[in-house]
Amino acid sequence: MAIDFTLTTEQLHLRQDARNFAHKALAEVGPGTRHLSNPEERWKATRPVYEQVVAEGWLRRILPAPAGGECQGMLDFALVAEEFIAVESSVALTLFAVTLGLTPLMAAGSPEQMREHFGRFLDPSGVPLAAFAFSEPGGSANYDAPAPAEGVRTTAVLDGDEWVINGSKRWVSSAGGWEGTGPDLLAVVCRTSADAPPSEALSVILVPGPVQGLTLDTSLDLLGHRAHQTPMITLRDVRVPKGNILGGPGAGRQIVAEGFVPTAALVGVFALAKMRAAFEFTLDFAKRERRAGAVPIIEHQAVGYALADAKSAMEAVRYLCWKACHALDTQNPAAAELALHAKIFGSETAVRVITDLMRVVGIESYHHGNPLAEILQDALVYPLFDGGNLGVRRRQLHTMLSDASYDPSATYLGTAP
Repeated sequence: MAIDFTLTTEQLHLRQDARNFAHKALAEVGPGTRHLSNPEERWKATRPVYEQVVAEGWLRRILPAPAGGECQGMLDFALVAEEFIAVESSVALTLFAVTLGLTPLMAAGSPEQMREHFGRFLDPSGVPLAAFAFSEPGGSANYDAPAPAEGVRTTAVLDGDEWVINGSKRWVSSAGGWEGTGPDLLAVVCRTSADAPPSEALSVILVPGPVQGLTLDTSLDLLGHRAHQTPMITLRDVRVPKGNILGGPGAGRQIVAEGFVPTAALVGVFALAKMRAAFEFTLDFAKRERRAGAVPIIEHQAVGYALADAKSAMEAVRYLCWKACHALDTQNPAAAELALHAKIFGSETAVRVITDLMRVVGIESYHHGNPLAEILQDALVYPLFDGGNLGVRRRQLHTMLSDASYDPSATYLGTAP
């Protein structure tokens, strides 16, 4: 089997375009919003930048070609994500969250549902948002458990030809929308049966915006991703047509499970991007700063070794993420496991590496005039969101390893589990 991580000419151009755009349009988001104390103000201040992102075609470029977009696969998505996140996290996450919000529709939508709801996201204009309303107050690690341990408590009851949805959602990117009336499309995970077993109790229902009955309760004031909207919303008697359910009643468990596989690999890429930003700053710092000594500090072994270890970790995460993305693109049976490894190893490695690089810089790294402080604040969420490493992602790996049919060689031999 040949092993080749060489990018195609098209991928090299895509990466360079993404890098150029990120430095041109995204670099000033942090400085331009940092002085705003209210999270909703910071979020709304990013709207013109996000509009530019859409206008220059970046939403189309990360939506899959089979659905009408231009993205040829997860590896292409990873290249864009690394370049964007290395420069700025908040607007980048708003953009990438749209693809998560559309994932249920792309995975389980009928041709009619795709025609009705997807086209607006292919138009390179405006500020379209989509959100996957999954997580709820109290946590959703046990989202598919039966009562009283259920992580999804939002309900949808059929009333004639309409679903009536009631419940609360939290930690859902962009779920409040620009005007507090929800995004352009909200994919709501809910219970459509109180008595069915977990495999049949959950469903995903599409709710187009503006959403009558949606209340933006609060926008969380986050440690990192300071200009990204992560709200708590309440849905009260939200009515949508019966035909807005994806895959039929009871299909929600499978839609959720499949939707959060590719995102695991992408979180590994986000972590890689933050490590890269921290490493590049610290390397430059070490080459120019003497710190009252006779030579630049990179001449000292301790500094050189710390930089070497950081670079090794970064390269290991990059190729693990690329392998996971390639496995997803080729429908390798081991793709889900590789994506989980990329998420867990990448996110936890990033926090360690960035902290180590802050030690190289010293106390200067501990204020917002230095980029390492913001980089660490952003990176701290990667082990926690998109399924926490402890409560969700390691549990998923544990389940795989415990299965009688598990084949440990599948990730490196390409054999089926």
